[in-house]
Amino acid sequence: MVINSAHIESKGTENGIGLVKLMGRDSGFIAAQATVANADVNFCLIPEVSFQFEGDNGLFNILEKRLLRRQHAVIVIAEGAGQHLIGGSKRFDESGNVLHEDIGVFLKDQITSHFKKKNFSATVKYIDPSYIIRSKPANANDAFFCLQMGQNA
Repeated sequence: MVINSAHIESKGTENGIGLVKLMGRDSGFIAAQATVANADVNFCLIPEVSFQFEGDNGLFNILEKRLLRRQHAVIVIAEGAGQHLIGGSKRFDESGNVLHEDIGVFLKDQITSHFKKKNFSATVKYIDPSYIIRSKPANANDAFFCLQMGQNA
């Protein structure tokens, strides 16, 4: 539902970009499965696969090509993706887990800045559903999946 909203928002303006940050501190399986389940996603960025902004295969170049061809794009990013691009010192929570910087806001700002420098009109609509997704009641598929996981544990 959130990805559908990002898609609708991205199509609402020429060169619109719907950016959705999903849970996934150190693993991108949620973002990857959401991408596979929704054909509207054009780019999926996960912690397991490093990416760069610049260069022929960089996100900016590929995103620009997408916008020139289709005038909109949807990006799903796991919260732990792209941390190598942000830098900063490592901080930890009380359990010893690394606290990542907010890649969603960072990516939104980087995309906006990149296209502004190129004088290329593009609008980024950023959606961070955060705990809205986690607090949704389980459905039958969720219950069945949890049952399978428990039985195989």
